[in-house]
Amino acid sequence: MTNLVLFGPPGAGKGTQANFLKEKYNLVHISTGDVFRYNIKNETALGMLAKSYMDKGELVPDQVTIDMLNAEVEKNAQANGFIFDGFPRTNAQAEALDNLMDNKDSQINAMIALEVDDEILVGRLLKRGETSGRPDDADESIIRNRIKEYYDKTAILKDFYSAQDKYYGVDGVGSIEDITKRLSDVIDCL
Repeated sequence: MTNLVLFGPPGAGKGTQANFLKEKYNLVHISTGDVFRYNIKNETALGMLAKSYMDKGELVPDQVTIDMLNAEVEKNAQANGFIFDGFPRTNAQAEALDNLMDNKDSQINAMIALEVDDEILVGRLLKRGETSGRPDDADESIIRNRIKEYYDKTAILKDFYSAQDKYYGVDGVGSIEDITKRLSDVIDCL
């Protein structure tokens, strides 16, 4: 089983690359945002619990998120592995994910981070904002704040996975094919 944590700042191309990698390696892509939206839309018990926090403007507790991810892993028990996208974001979440995988007699094999210069990210997101309709992709100050938040919050995770020799930084600039090849080179060596 190959289990990856795919990381990168907003605009790094995680979604695009996750689609290629899930096909190439027959992995299940678990996007935390998609899992939340699915559970809330379908009014699952966990979705309603998460919504109760979100409606008050509070962060959803880690355990609720982990329980949702566990349900996704259970649903796909026959998978060759998983790509976790948008999770973990803290050391506590990384430890909880390690425990979840341990309970499945598995582990996270690598955290792969797409590394892209901030100015390139800003340009990509502004361009995406022209077509996506997402207000957070249209305002440069919001984009820069999102990038800063990513670095502030995820630097810790780089250390967490580096301590386990599982951190891999990959150049996220170039053609989609070139980036996919760089990611594949890392995965093929795991």
